[in-house]
Amino acid sequence: MENNSIKKRIKKLRSEITRLRNEYHTKNTPNITDDVYDSLTKELKILLLKYPEFNDKNAPENRVAGKALDKFTKVKHKVRMLSLNDVFNEEELYDWEKRIKKLLTEKMSNFNYFCEVKFDGLAVSLIYEKGKFIKGATRGDGFVGEDITENLKTIKSIPLSLTEAEIVPDYIEVRGEVLMSKKTLIKLNLENEKNGKPLFANSRNAAAGSLRQLDPSLAAKRELDFFAYDIAEISLDKSLSKHSDKHKYLKGFGFQVGKDEAICKNLKEVINFIKKFEKVRPDFSYGTDGVVISVDDLKLQEVLGVVGKAPRYMAAFKYPAEKATTIVKDIKINVGRTGVLTPLAIFEPTLVAGSTVSKATLHNMDQIERLDLRIGDTVVIEKAGDVIPKVVEVLTRMRTGKEKKFTMVQKCPVCGDQIERKSALKNSKRAGLLSTESVAFYCINSKCSAKNERYLDHFISVFEIYELGPKILRRFKDEGLITDAADVFTLTKEDIAPLERFGEKSAENIIKEINLKKKILFSKFLFALGILHVGEETARGLATNFGTLEKLISSARQGLTEISNIENIGPAVSKSVFDYFRDEKNLNFIDKLLKNGVIIEKVEKNKKGKLSRMIFVLTGTLSQMSRELAKEKIISLGGKVSSSVSKNTSYVIAGEESGSKLTNAKKLGVKVINEKEFLDMLK
Repeated sequence: MENNSIKKRIKKLRSEITRLRNEYHTKNTPNITDDVYDSLTKELKILLLKYPEFNDKNAPENRVAGKALDKFTKVKHKVRMLSLNDVFNEEELYDWEKRIKKLLTEKMSNFNYFCEVKFDGLAVSLIYEKGKFIKGATRGDGFVGEDITENLKTIKSIPLSLTEAEIVPDYIEVRGEVLMSKKTLIKLNLENEKNGKPLFANSRNAAAGSLRQLDPSLAAKRELDFFAYDIAEISLDKSLSKHSDKHKYLKGFGFQVGKDEAICKNLKEVINFIKKFEKVRPDFSYGTDGVVISVDDLKLQEVLGVVGKAPRYMAAFKYPAEKATTIVKDIKINVGRTGVLTPLAIFEPTLVAGSTVSKATLHNMDQIERLDLRIGDTVVIEKAGDVIPKVVEVLTRMRTGKEKKFTMVQKCPVCGDQIERKSALKNSKRAGLLSTESVAFYCINSKCSAKNERYLDHFISVFEIYELGPKILRRFKDEGLITDAADVFTLTKEDIAPLERFGEKSAENIIKEINLKKKILFSKFLFALGILHVGEETARGLATNFGTLEKLISSARQGLTEISNIENIGPAVSKSVFDYFRDEKNLNFIDKLLKNGVIIEKVEKNKKGKLSRMIFVLTGTLSQMSRELAKEKIISLGGKVSSSVSKNTSYVIAGEESGSKLTNAKKLGVKVINEKEFLDMLK
């Protein structure tokens, strides 16, 4: 981006963040999730780190929460209520540690951390005098909040009196989070739906909305909970030395404190805690988006202090968001196995739900029109659980005026043939079956290579990508991940892992297999192309005669003569080869394969005959090439390949996990060589 574009982007981000902050903290009527807000804030943070000249201490990102509402009495906090800086991965966590340790002496740098769950609720402050609850307030802007004492009194887990504690302080200010359980939220939304009322987006909004009712009886019906996490101020004969001590005192005073907490000696133990809680988080009773990590020593907290709106001694580790924002760079068209044309959004690589994604299907033109999606838009993408990412919203307020509307192509992008919008029957509850126009566009060419499943299966089988069977290829086409065989070589682990019934390990195996099979002998490549009348032997003859793809294409451009003169190639075959390599669509497909990483091994004529009269047997898995490619190399150099070991076998090439052929070779005294020795023979 140019500086002017960056300045405009930062301005747009600040404007949208301010609006969302107001919706979230003040009005309690957000129409997007925390994930979207966090994603925009993170983008702004990254831009300001790269371009510090646009920093502004009075900008909205440097303020805490929202302003106090007019309908409640204002409460000035004796101790400012701060927000926390977020970290999103282990690397950022270690960077945070480096920053704080630079501010400490070497003697101070050996300290413990305290980890606790980051509840997704409404932060409040509770004040007790002589053991009696006298006032409760929201965070507000950190300095001034709203008096919601009467509403807080309706929450059963907030003690109205601390008289049962062993030591009752004259004054204590408790900080904590008001929450609504997931179970209660479901019940509340069912009631709202039944009564035609708006539904709450999440438990945090439901809790906040409940506390901001002027009638305490309404708050009482919401079954809210309170969890304490800090003591801002306390009058005791002795001072507290650790943050973890505060939790012990809070429990003693009768407050609920999160059960999932730990004192950690180092960040390695912190990360173990984060991973352990991540496993139980989906079934956790309350909304939570991370873990709060604190320097446990309170004296060190004083030394580290506060910068801007956040303490240096605390950080909030956020779990991977299920929603994120990104910019649509382009919209491409994929052609499915049935000929349906599917728009595919291409966007800046974005981390969502733990993996990086760079594309998402838009399904059809109706969805694009419904979203009012344009190239250049800032969009919200969602990837809840193991689901393919999808565009769920366009942030129209982020537009600059340079966005472009997308129009459907008039011809198939693969074969160039006409497309049409077909009609289909839809079921209507009011009028029975109605004949309506389908939202899908189709390529009508029956010979379109993108539609030809058999061709795709043939191509992949010749390349010996065994992890990709017909059902998987069909699934990839249906999901919009591939249009033709060349697209297979652009797949990433992040494309495959989110698909149902796949996962990380399966995706890794597929990508590993694809990368291993990108290298192919020239004769096998020609066979894979599926040229009419060109079988395995004919492909081998063409490869041997021309040596390289470039020479074969050049010959085809000059005419039929050279191809027709090849032994065992008749007029029909030579005409088919001639026609294939003069068709621009076929040449574009080959060019696409090469650009996507396919490597064609040319035939070295001068090495022909080097392995003549030798018989080889292959067993086990080779790491440098497929067994089929090894077989082709042997044949191209005059050798023969047998499927079984006999006394006539010259060599057994043993790869990893060799089977009975290796045992038979040892019994018969046949020479066994490994893959390296075999490759040396080919030099």
